[in-house]
Amino acid sequence: RSPRGCGWSVDLRCELGEGPVWDATREELLWVDVDRGLVHRRVPGRGDLSVDVGQPVGCAVPRAAGGLALAVRDGFALLAEGAGGPARVVTAVEANRADTRMNDGAVDARGRLWAGTMSLGGDTRTAALYRLDAELGVVRVLRGLSVSNGIGWSPDSSTLYHVDSPRRRVDLYEFKLDAGRIGPRRGAIPVAPELGTPDGLTVDSEGGLWLAMWGGGAVLRYSAAGELEERLELPVTNVTSCCFGDPDLATLYVTTAARGAAHEPLAGELFALRPGVTGLPATPFAG
Repeated sequence: RSPRGCGWSVDLRCELGEGPVWDATREELLWVDVDRGLVHRRVPGRGDLSVDVGQPVGCAVPRAAGGLALAVRDGFALLAEGAGGPARVVTAVEANRADTRMNDGAVDARGRLWAGTMSLGGDTRTAALYRLDAELGVVRVLRGLSVSNGIGWSPDSSTLYHVDSPRRRVDLYEFKLDAGRIGPRRGAIPVAPELGTPDGLTVDSEGGLWLAMWGGGAVLRYSAAGELEERLELPVTNVTSCCFGDPDLATLYVTTAARGAAHEPLAGELFALRPGVTGLPATPFAG
């Protein structure tokens, strides 16, 4: 069915919009245009601002100390509060490889930033998922991936959800919050090919999993048990990621891409929907 809400054009049409996150402290929305290396911010009373961070950027998240933490092409980076870029790479990740780059990421409830790499040459299984700790040390936590994409946690943080897009599924891992470690894979939520390719994700306060579908023109809600419960259709083909935002955490912000769909008038725009459920607050990066 069609979502409750409306498309929200912000005159920042993204070639590859990704990684929306709600900064509750500043009450602003962040999202990125990956290949252009841009971080966009919607700031109340000031409109929309953009920062060029100097290289392709997979995600940007609020930092507890101020400014932003990012996953950029060459690794993890920091951008100081009010800085205009470029971002400062603090820990290189696969920087000597031309066939991968950093991609989507998210912060766990203890303030650690998780982000993976993606292969630029298809389903090669040469990418990985990494964890950036508050002390700026990096740990590789999963290997053998192709396109590390959506990352999220169950409301009690006992399960980590992760998407490796070419495998067309969401993997569920046992998660140890205090140690920041993943355990055995508990199972997977398969996504039928006719629905599109799974991309970014977010988790709501009821434990439902919202999955953006590249090539599918929709955001899908799955139950924690893996049952497809809802489909929110959008007037664009390539839907990339989503997050809950606004002070009530009841608006689902959805990023899209103009890449591969430039003929669609709204492709690459940001959408705001009200699906009737609230999200979980985003934790800032602790470093």
